[in-house]
Amino acid sequence: MKRSVLFFALVFAISTSFTSCREVENETDDVEMESNEMEVDEDEAEETGNHLDRVGEGIENTADKTGNAIEEGARETGDAIEEGARETGDAIEEGANQVENELDGDPTDDN
Repeated sequence: MKRSVLFFALVFAISTSFTSCREVENETDDVEMESNEMEVDEDEAEETGNHLDRVGEGIENTADKTGNAIEEGARETGDAIEEGARETGDAIEEGANQVENELDGDPTDDN
């Protein structure tokens, strides 16, 4: 039992050392490939810059439209609140007049 465990440990250690040696060689190749990939054509860079400019302008336009819609919604909400307050005030005033008329002994039939 001990021999089989030692045998597997030895096989694992040897395979690990060979694998790690291969990875070092591949890492240098990977670094060389990445440095070659980093070379960018000027036309591609300019095209990408132009694309980013267009995207930025689109975002700005969308933000402006969103801001305008929010402002319009706020105005409409404010107008609705003012109208509701006016109607509520009129209803309260009408109710107060009815109570006053009943107290003065002048009941009015609104129906």
